[in-house]
Amino acid sequence: MVGGSVPVFDEIILSTALMNRVLSFHSVSGILVCQAGCILEELSRYVEERDFIMPLDLGAKGSCHIGGNVATNAGGLRFLRYGSLHGTVLGLEVVLADGTVLDCLTSLRKDNTGYDLKQLFIGSEGTLGVITAVSILCPPKPRAVNVAFLGCPGFAEVLQTFSTCKGMLGEILSAFEFMDAECMQLVGRHLHLASPVQESPFYVLIETSGSNAGHDAEKLGSFLEHALGSGLVTDGTMATDQRKVKMLWALRERITEALSRDGYVYKYDVSLPVERLYDIVTDLRARLGPHAKHVVGYGHLGDGNLHLNVTAEAFSPSLLGALEPHVYEWTARQQGSVSAEHGVGFRKRDVLGYSKPHEALKLMQQLKALLDPKGILNPYKTLPSQA
Repeated sequence: MVGGSVPVFDEIILSTALMNRVLSFHSVSGILVCQAGCILEELSRYVEERDFIMPLDLGAKGSCHIGGNVATNAGGLRFLRYGSLHGTVLGLEVVLADGTVLDCLTSLRKDNTGYDLKQLFIGSEGTLGVITAVSILCPPKPRAVNVAFLGCPGFAEVLQTFSTCKGMLGEILSAFEFMDAECMQLVGRHLHLASPVQESPFYVLIETSGSNAGHDAEKLGSFLEHALGSGLVTDGTMATDQRKVKMLWALRERITEALSRDGYVYKYDVSLPVERLYDIVTDLRARLGPHAKHVVGYGHLGDGNLHLNVTAEAFSPSLLGALEPHVYEWTARQQGSVSAEHGVGFRKRDVLGYSKPHEALKLMQQLKALLDPKGILNPYKTLPSQA
């Protein structure tokens, strides 16, 4: 997405694929300790066999490594319920630029002894050290998972549905995703996935995860009744069996694939105040007009994370010029973030100033100089090319 792991000039690539052992798992606390090269999906299977789940889940789970997930502070679909890796990672083992092994691989949830050094490496994209092992807190596996897919008449109703959802579903709400009508048209046209509800300007996917199937279904049913009765939702469907749950999730998870089949894709991953989340899509449609095939917005509404995508027949420098820096300036005016979950890497290093003050950038560069004075760790990435 941002070229964080892509060699650009003269890099040597380091693989942790052979470091793929689970070191320990505690069946009472749910604390997993494993090497950095473990594949996320395999870890998910391992802990699920022991009645726990990984606190993160993303589309690339079949190939991504947990060390890379931590190094990029990957967000994903469970963020709303379980928070970021800054909260669920308890400890790290990291090799520093001079070869020192920093063993902060604690399995303690509470440790108030000095600076929390592991936080430096979570989201640092390998620029400060190489993560070699991870200690992570896994939540208990929910006994009941329900998914609802709803059609909404406008974005105001999407927001109101989210507020109502939080109030009525509370502790069992585990995901709240949204997509616009153009996303649904693209997954229908390119992937032949049919909408399970009547055509709407917006669609919402809600997931609940809890310990009591009857209780959860009753709460979700009550919420749907209220949402339909008050006009927040025009149509909806609900799933509890695994096959239908996967079918509904596919409508949201495969949007990226549908976009890639539509032409060249300009991708942006921004955080914005939820009430302004969709305004940038409307703004860009007016700004770009016929120069773009599609301008779509979808993503993790519960986290204020918008995936903004623009498709065209082919790459165009003039279209890129109309998008950048406009998208970053628009985001900065809302005090948003130019990267919500995909990191900075090579492509976004020079737009960090739209989201971070000069003093913060200067401190980041000082930390890099302290820990990696020769600049050998993931060079050319994450930090601005100019001071």
